[in-house]
Amino acid sequence: MDVTFITGAQLAKRLHYSERHIREYLKDRHFIEGTHYVRLPGSRRILYVWENIANDILGHTGNANAIPMANGGVCHG
Repeated sequence: MDVTFITGAQLAKRLHYSERHIREYLKDRHFIEGTHYVRLPGSRRILYVWENIANDILGHTGNANAIPMANGGVCHG
């Protein structure tokens, strides 16, 4: 599985939002740390995981019977 880490500026260009909007609104309300972004150890720098963000935007859950949960996971009930 290939994972593409991108900066906030690169994500802003791909999503056509300002970097500030991503940092202050989307990161705190819609993106989940560890799933959509990671913080580098010993730094305040944040890198976003493009594949996970793109899958969420397109609505791909990977399983048609999956029920989305509040913590970002899915229930396979």
